[in-house]
Amino acid sequence: MNSKSRYYIYCLLVILAIFSCKSDEDQDDLCCPPDDNGEVVSNPNVLLIITDDMGLDATPGYNIGSLKPYMPNFQNLINTGIKFNNVWSNPTCSPTRATILTGKYGYRTNVLEAGENLSTQETSLQTYIDANTGNEYSSAVIGKWHLGPPSQPSHPNDMGVEYFSGMTQSGVDSYYNWAHTLNGQVTTSNEYATTKLTDDAITWINDQDQPWFLWLAYNAPHSPYHLPPSNLHYQGGLPEDQASINANRLPYYLAAIEAIDTEMGRLFNSISSEDLDNTIVIFIGDNGTPGPVAQQYHSQRAKGSLYKGGINVPMVISGKGVERMNDQEDALISTVDLFATISELCGIYHAQQIHDSNSFFNLLTITGSSRSHLYSEKGNNYFTVRNSTHKYMSFQDGSEALFNLQTNPFEMPNLLSPNQLPLSENDQENLSDLINIAGQIRN
Repeated sequence: MNSKSRYYIYCLLVILAIFSCKSDEDQDDLCCPPDDNGEVVSNPNVLLIITDDMGLDATPGYNIGSLKPYMPNFQNLINTGIKFNNVWSNPTCSPTRATILTGKYGYRTNVLEAGENLSTQETSLQTYIDANTGNEYSSAVIGKWHLGPPSQPSHPNDMGVEYFSGMTQSGVDSYYNWAHTLNGQVTTSNEYATTKLTDDAITWINDQDQPWFLWLAYNAPHSPYHLPPSNLHYQGGLPEDQASINANRLPYYLAAIEAIDTEMGRLFNSISSEDLDNTIVIFIGDNGTPGPVAQQYHSQRAKGSLYKGGINVPMVISGKGVERMNDQEDALISTVDLFATISELCGIYHAQQIHDSNSFFNLLTITGSSRSHLYSEKGNNYFTVRNSTHKYMSFQDGSEALFNLQTNPFEMPNLLSPNQLPLSENDQENLSDLINIAGQIRN
């Protein structure tokens, strides 16, 4: 081979090397696209905070209820994010948690009442994220579980949760003396439960060296209404005897919520600024306020019912990727939709719809709609469905109700009651549509 031929071959190899490097750069751009400043964007950490028995009437920022807890850290989430007005859960805790964990309605998983067990054959959100991201995320559940049998303290781990620390059952008999489960091992904790769960969350987050998804489920403000340590709340020097608590539970309930907010602030402050800037926070209640402490709702239309007071819950989202600041959203959203949405936040971009779950990822940047209807249920024959204007309910005794939410958002009167006027053409059309939708969902 003469020198001229060797020169041509050398030039060809140089050209191929250049194009090969360019191809690698393009692949990197596809995996981690640069932001507007040209910096590579990594997937965000996801912090899902669930409170137990905290309805709209007990939540700052919502115009229901006259007595609100002081929650500066929660208010900061509102100021820097989006407050959602039309989020539906189930009326009790276990079914709601199962919808988030599986992306399925309760009639598909047989978790329709509090305390019913979720089959380990179901694919959990954590398992789904692992399988579709190549184990890119660390995951943990800290706090209340209430989805497995008492005899199986390893149930969270059996569902694919890498790290579990908290209470596996409904709640605690005492906030200062309770059964703490750590990856299947049960011991007794004498630390105030909200503080202990926050301690565990701080420790776990600080141990992570890759993107993380933390499901932090406080058992507060669920009963018993035990007074938190005085440095955690703003309700003043309340007496701690049971007679005083029974006489007026509301300030103790509000104190427990304020303790959540104080500990939430401690959690946020413990995370490095770099890590916190790359974290999206989702705050949500699991069902409505219990009847004994409900405000503006009749006690029979609060937690445990399919009325507004039982299933319309607070949700605020703030942090990484949320471009709408101090905004509110009226789109219809179900807790079941968190499965697809969190999956998409973790980089699973084909996850717009999974099972019964519709992602509302787009609402973090623009106003719009997520779904045309909402569905909730309790037991086998008590269910409800709504669209943007009307709500239909079917009760266990076979009776029915229809409400025009535009004129009566608190669901009175029942337009199907015998003493009501015949339905208008518009009401009749909505009734037929909602019954049809319910039939499609349940069959």
